[in-house]
Amino acid sequence: MIEYIKGELTELTPALATVEAAGVGYALNISLNTYSACQKYLSKAGEAAKTPVKLYVYEAIREDAYVLYGFYNKKEREMFELLITVSGVGTNTARMMLSGMSVPELCSAISTGNAKLIQSIKGIGKMTAQRIIVDLRDKIVALGIADEIPAGGSIAAPIDNAVRDEAVAALTMLGFSPAPTQKVVVGILQQQPALPVEQVVKLALKQIK
Repeated sequence: MIEYIKGELTELTPALATVEAAGVGYALNISLNTYSACQKYLSKAGEAAKTPVKLYVYEAIREDAYVLYGFYNKKEREMFELLITVSGVGTNTARMMLSGMSVPELCSAISTGNAKLIQSIKGIGKMTAQRIIVDLRDKIVALGIADEIPAGGSIAAPIDNAVRDEAVAALTMLGFSPAPTQKVVVGILQQQPALPVEQVVKLALKQIK
């Protein structure tokens, strides 16, 4: 069993990180959250820096494939492992969920029974969202993952996904990376949910680095 891989980050995309360790390049499927965390290991030119990166690993072994998933911290991996225990949630769906929401956001949605927020993630229907809440509410507490929930026990109200997607698409067309762009856009909409797309884009342009 591989616990983690530590080495030089040689390639990074929003879906995949390649880490070279002892002369072997490991391709790790990642979430957008891990992608954002790994960007600090890239130089300004977008090339891999020499600082070692450490990614925790989940091995998905099937008859037709051997796939590695990488996580920037143990909490994200623990949440991933819990999600795939739910009927109807596979590894790709779990990764999609961890790309659409952070671990604290997922913990908060599960603990408060916010099925609508979970359904806002692509590929998650009403029944699956309810199963996730029922199956995992107690488990995230038992494993300590619920410690990730922000003070107050809840997060901002659900945002307008259509506005978010339009703003992210517009900023991506302007040349900004999608993962950090989405985080900025979501942050703006959580503070000012009624803003139209053009105002969100203008504010985001001032915040994206």
